[in-house]
Amino acid sequence: MKNITSIYIIVLTLLLTFPHILNSQKKAATSSADIIIYGGTSAAIIAAVEAKKSGKSVLVVSPDIHLGGLTSGGLGWTDTGDKSVIGGLSREFYHRVFMHYNSIEAWKWQPKEAYGNKGQGTRAMDGESRTMWIFEPSVAERIFEDFVEEYKIQVDRDEWLNRENGVILKDGKIVSITTLSGKTYTGKMFLDATYEGDLMAAAGISYHVGREASSVYDEEWNGVQTGVLHHKHWFQSDISPYVIPGDPSSGVLPRISTESPGEKHSGDNKIQAYCFRTCMTNHEENRLPFPKPDNYDPLQYELLARSLATGRKDFFEKFDGIPNYKTDTNNHGPLSSDNIGMNYDYPEASYERRKEIIKEHEDYQKGFYWFVANDPRIPKDIQTEMQKWGLAKDEFTDNGNWPHQIYVREARRMIGQHVMTENELLKKRPTPNSVGMGSYKMDSHNAQRYIKADGFVQNEGDIGVDTKGSYAISYGSLLPKKEECTNLLVPVCVSSSHIAFGSIRMEPVFMILGQSAAAAAILAIDNNVAVQDVDYSILKNTLEKKGQILKK
Repeated sequence: MKNITSIYIIVLTLLLTFPHILNSQKKAATSSADIIIYGGTSAAIIAAVEAKKSGKSVLVVSPDIHLGGLTSGGLGWTDTGDKSVIGGLSREFYHRVFMHYNSIEAWKWQPKEAYGNKGQGTRAMDGESRTMWIFEPSVAERIFEDFVEEYKIQVDRDEWLNRENGVILKDGKIVSITTLSGKTYTGKMFLDATYEGDLMAAAGISYHVGREASSVYDEEWNGVQTGVLHHKHWFQSDISPYVIPGDPSSGVLPRISTESPGEKHSGDNKIQAYCFRTCMTNHEENRLPFPKPDNYDPLQYELLARSLATGRKDFFEKFDGIPNYKTDTNNHGPLSSDNIGMNYDYPEASYERRKEIIKEHEDYQKGFYWFVANDPRIPKDIQTEMQKWGLAKDEFTDNGNWPHQIYVREARRMIGQHVMTENELLKKRPTPNSVGMGSYKMDSHNAQRYIKADGFVQNEGDIGVDTKGSYAISYGSLLPKKEECTNLLVPVCVSSSHIAFGSIRMEPVFMILGQSAAAAAILAIDNNVAVQDVDYSILKNTLEKKGQILKK
């Protein structure tokens, strides 16, 4: 009898408390903040810092586990352009890099005095401005984590937006977003700080994928650019695209399109190639040999062997040095780490399909390095040098020493209140309402590899056009059209043409725009207005007080 009474009491207690348990779980599944930021990129974290510094509550909903995007994902050879226009919290990041490397403890593998202090068009370590522009991936990630810790920023990681029905809008405003795990986030303002623009797209904002025809925005460098060969990433000799050279009946080699490249200056759905910015080292104590992918196929790299057989000797040109005998290795040459033509459906693909594309890029690039280090057709001098290199043991340690972020050079681009084009970048037209500046050349990587009319292979889409100095970026390029949404800002997939985005897409600029977007969101909250109705004169004054460079 006593046991039955005890069981009865336990059951009754559970029945009474069960609704409270459900309510607490329901509450836990919904989080609110003044500003909800979707993404884990450098722009996302800098925007969150700005929000906290300005006294607003903020929540970062990050699909990524590692924070910082490409800045912490291998791109340590910073595309600075004119570093004098990098201000605000973006400059603060590079100051923190400087402070890290100003310590003797930072130089584990390499004496500081042995590092050449070479940067991209500038000194790597600038003592006058107390900034450093070149760094190891792990150092960048630590700085972003420090930001999060210092400013007590809540970051919910591995949270993926439900792109089908996870964005709720009412009266032209985003009310909430829900992730695949079932968590819901409500806020007054939202920022899409992803490379892909998933929140923007799910909210029904207009966007573009691919290259516009040059006639759309009256541009010279947009659209198909057959015959334009600006860098060294093209076949400088006549190379046959066929399995048996000169024999079309033998079939076409992998990664070559058999379709027409399109009429020059016409638009298409093609985007510039992706790759991983690999962190290599030739310091034996910290070196791991290049791994051989399980599905390795040397035929994938036959074009490289044929190109090198012509006498090309520039293979190692983009093994750019970062501290501690490491590199930020970028693509270089006609067949390199850029996986041309294999990313067209990435921007709008499902999460599952994107994982497949990323894995295919990883296997391709690992196979590429293995091929150079091991295939007997590689010239002996290049192969001997390549065998000295490998992946750095102390980078990306939870991902097989491979970068956790693929280089999404472009994906979706919003069609917003103001579209940035080459005309603004080249100063042919004025830019209204600056919220930051860019200065890097308009840089597009190859978009396709095709067979020319003469029967030889060639690449297309690689463009590099000097902007002849810095240029302003319009506040309107961060904003959707007012009729589409009034409480969303987009500091990464900004409103711009393909070729203009080729310059804007640099990591320092994303951080600049992240801060400016957060500052604008705060003003919209404080004045209870749409982001499109923020008083620009007040925003301008606010940004300048925060050290942002808006004109030069």
